[in-house]
Amino acid sequence: MTDGIIFDLDGTFWDTTEVVSRAWNEILEKRPDVTFRATPKRLKQLFGRPLPVIAEIIFPELSREKQLRLMDECCKNEHLFLHRTPGTLFPDVEATLKILSKAYPLFIVSNCEAGYIEVFLESTGFGKYFTDHECPGNTGKYKAENILLVKERNHLSSPVYVGDTQGDADASQKANVPFIYAAYGFGDVSTYTAKLSAFSELPSVLKELNAGEVYAKTQGGN
Repeated sequence: MTDGIIFDLDGTFWDTTEVVSRAWNEILEKRPDVTFRATPKRLKQLFGRPLPVIAEIIFPELSREKQLRLMDECCKNEHLFLHRTPGTLFPDVEATLKILSKAYPLFIVSNCEAGYIEVFLESTGFGKYFTDHECPGNTGKYKAENILLVKERNHLSSPVYVGDTQGDADASQKANVPFIYAAYGFGDVSTYTAKLSAFSELPSVLKELNAGEVYAKTQGGN
């Protein structure tokens, strides 16, 4: 039986790409030595990767040290923007979290910088629904390791992970945790334990999973 739900953040709970594009570009427009400019479409293709990987992709002109420094500037500005203008939540997120939090402890593990999950929780008021969270900005570890860290320190035996990208699926597999694919999000995923076409489907999918009615599926399966 499922004893905890660990969530990805971007593309699973909300879409911040419009706000983050404006925040990053405010910094990047002052940098003629960098050609990258953010758009929502580009960010959706990048989100889910660890930030050092994103920095390497979008700032190839810079040294590693300068890539990371510029990414840090972009992220700090992003936090300021998101406090003023939160991202757009997917439909029925809060109503569904209310239902889920009565039955399961809830957690977040995201490949983000330190402080980003806190911005999400503060700007939405959702902190009351979550027990714990983790990210590489705090631990220096990537998603699979942070899933295991949250699992271990919260004494979970059978959690699930909910996310929207192949990277989420790969991390779940590495952590040996069933993966529930948020197909309404940013990515395309080929293999998953269960699939959501809307966030509101999660309570019923978990009931089916715990009843043994949902098995490993692929996009080509039933």
